[in-house]
Amino acid sequence: MALDIAANRRAKKYSQREMAARVLWQFGRFLFRLSPRPFFAWRNWVLRCFGARVGGNTRFENSVRIQYPWMLEIGDHSAVGERVLIYNLGKVTIGNRVTISQQAHLCAGTHDYKRPQMPLERLPIAIEDEAWICADAFLAPGVVIHEGAVVGARAAVFHDVEAWSVVGGNPAQRIKKREMVPSPDEPA
Repeated sequence: MALDIAANRRAKKYSQREMAARVLWQFGRFLFRLSPRPFFAWRNWVLRCFGARVGGNTRFENSVRIQYPWMLEIGDHSAVGERVLIYNLGKVTIGNRVTISQQAHLCAGTHDYKRPQMPLERLPIAIEDEAWICADAFLAPGVVIHEGAVVGARAAVFHDVEAWSVVGGNPAQRIKKREMVPSPDEPA
């Protein structure tokens, strides 16, 4: 059986409303990227104008690339670092107190390679509260990073990650349990 690339290209992947929003977002993306580094509130406002749900005291660096803000929800006190790519064809939900380090790639879209037309699949990604996605990590479509989990630098995650665990490698494997210790200035 041969691939049917012509059928893939003829397929209607986005509604007319989404197509119009994509065009408008090109201007919004320009405003987002041109803002000086400490203008976090401005970038949050731009994202909200385009339908993102952005919590309080959340920080996006100006080099972050977000495909569709209307498919993004992020909680309070979270941070998204330099050159992170949020390719959110499907919804991306990020919890509270989440850190996404530089150059991480959240990929919420793929194609069904088993079918000749290779139709687009828009699968969600969820990152729960207090998780950390380290530098250069890749999250595949449809994964859930559960509460408190750490995805190590350059890890490639293709399956859900257990709560309070640390994973690394390609494909990502569990390394250990994440245990929190009190800070030296906290009472025991």
